[in-house]
Amino acid sequence: MMNRIALVLLACFLLYTFALAKDPPVVTDDTISDQVRINLASDKVVGVLPFEVSVKNGVVTLTGTADQSNQRARAEKVAKKVKGVKSVVNNITLKSAGGKK
Repeated sequence: MMNRIALVLLACFLLYTFALAKDPPVVTDDTISDQVRINLASDKVVGVLPFEVSVKNGVVTLTGTADQSNQRARAEKVAKKVKGVKSVVNNITLKSAGGKK
């Protein structure tokens, strides 16, 4: 009798655990936007650059200016790594050498 009760309790526990595992947290455009901004700000290469981030249906659009092409590419790479990002539209432009103040 005790074995059956223990088995039923174990089965209930396992079902409960699997039920929780099936419902991952929902990733919204706002959470994607926040995470992209955090990741960009904490990156050593692009963290000081003021990029704008917008997200619609999982598509991230980056705008702003970068000093070098590797910074532009790095920003796109950082954004692509965020969970929920479907694609990245990279509208970051490069500052021209003659346009410095």
